[in-house]
Amino acid sequence: MTEQQNILVILGHPAADSLCAGMARAYADGAQQAGAQVRFLDVGQLAFNPLFQGYGAAAPLEPDLLAAQADITWAHHLVWVYPIWWGAMPALLKGFIDRTFLPGYAFRYRKGSSLWDKLLAGRSAELLVTMDSPPWYFRWVTRMPGHHQMKKAILEFCGIRPVRVHSFGPVRSASPERLAQWVVKARQLGERQGARAAPRKPRPAPVTSSP
Repeated sequence: MTEQQNILVILGHPAADSLCAGMARAYADGAQQAGAQVRFLDVGQLAFNPLFQGYGAAAPLEPDLLAAQADITWAHHLVWVYPIWWGAMPALLKGFIDRTFLPGYAFRYRKGSSLWDKLLAGRSAELLVTMDSPPWYFRWVTRMPGHHQMKKAILEFCGIRPVRVHSFGPVRSASPERLAQWVVKARQLGERQGARAAPRKPRPAPVTSSP
């Protein structure tokens, strides 16, 4: 019997009535309808301090962040839905990652070596990213700093791969019909992913309250 896939959809836009929120809900609905087990994480609704002051001064994790780590551990596939603001993700989402992707949970440096252990290996990810710039401009003129940050410097650094990126824009000048099409596209992406068989169970990542 084919094992159901565990999909965690993470909404990184602070506003619950945003285009990103609609796309995230549509993706989750599509994946669930296709047979996947789906959990939904709205970063804007979590109770935590997003101000990260370095690993040496890291505070114990709030209950919402411990639960988020458990959800990430549970997932085979992580779906991040967020806007590009000033070339990268919103500060709230960056604070969430700073506070949860800690040494000992997401990665571990090896003593006496420049290498590291990728503790979230065995998972894949997908980015649904909205922007006011045309995607071609973000790619060829701005050089996609936000995409590289999330895909290369964060997710792949921790062993999460492959990471697929879907860009949607420009939002500011999009017609209501165009916005609705993007929501439909998000649902279709969810249906496609949800219909896939689960990969080999990910190596469990420890849940920790400190680095």
